[in-house]
Amino acid sequence: MKKTMQYIFLMFLALTLVACSSTNKEIGIEANNKEPKSEPTTRIVKDAYGEVTIPNEPKNMLVLRSNYAENLIEIGVKPQMVTVVEEIEPEYRPKLFKENNVKIIPTVQYEDNLEVIVEAAPDVIIAEGAAIDAKKYEALSKIAPTVAVDAGVAIEEYVPVLGKLFNKEKEAELALKKFSEKIEDTKQKLHHAIGDEKILVLRVEQKQYRVLGTEKGSPGSDMLYTKLGLNIPTKLKDNKEWFTPISLEVLPEIDADHIFVEQRQMQNYSSEQSMKDLENSPMWKNMNAVKAGNVYPLKTADYVVGEGLIGSPLFLDYLVEKLVP
Repeated sequence: MKKTMQYIFLMFLALTLVACSSTNKEIGIEANNKEPKSEPTTRIVKDAYGEVTIPNEPKNMLVLRSNYAENLIEIGVKPQMVTVVEEIEPEYRPKLFKENNVKIIPTVQYEDNLEVIVEAAPDVIIAEGAAIDAKKYEALSKIAPTVAVDAGVAIEEYVPVLGKLFNKEKEAELALKKFSEKIEDTKQKLHHAIGDEKILVLRVEQKQYRVLGTEKGSPGSDMLYTKLGLNIPTKLKDNKEWFTPISLEVLPEIDADHIFVEQRQMQNYSSEQSMKDLENSPMWKNMNAVKAGNVYPLKTADYVVGEGLIGSPLFLDYLVEKLVP
């Protein structure tokens, strides 16, 4: 009887081991047959023209505006390439791009430069929505997925959109907070130094002269007359345009205490003769600001092209340097 019970126990143990072995094999086979889930390599984003599918991790991103590239770098996104018009870029930007391994692609000002873009072989293109029409957008989209950023031209309007596009909302918020604090600090310094004194920006062009108005959101005018709250000369206070042509004969009527003179920079362009004519003009020489020595040079690259999270603070420093004793 005892031997019979031992035999039954051994048989039960053997059957149990076989069953467990079979179950483990089945589990192993099932596990091997299950392929690991792969993360999506693309995503859909909205832009000025609808929806566009872009890579999650671009390997050859091309940015068509150098200040967009600057601001992307400032919020922690490093594009691989940027198109620039070398003759009008502010001095600090090429160094910034080089330090961040961003390839600079020279282009021709006011041209589409599609051949250059094709040669660059981007896997995604980032463009300013307001700067490209539907025809150009279509042409760019045939080269690579193109995001026409749907935002205004002011830094405060488009930086949050760039942040959302690349999941850098917090970084964009912090960068704009820092930018706002810089403006407020500069505003206090300037108002303490010059009070209600009036600021004129005179643009010297190839065949004419123009004065900066108070157009909100535009480079220079928005910073000087809106954000910093500086005073514009009385004759120009109702001028809501960005720039307005003016003759030299009108200069004596402008009650400016300080004048910033922009000798305009463009590709294949010279305003040298206009600058000489201005400096030799009796109307110019008789302006109070000129006689007081309150005239300062201003580069297009520094306050127009250089508008950005890095460039604009440099412009603010320049204003303090010239206007605060």
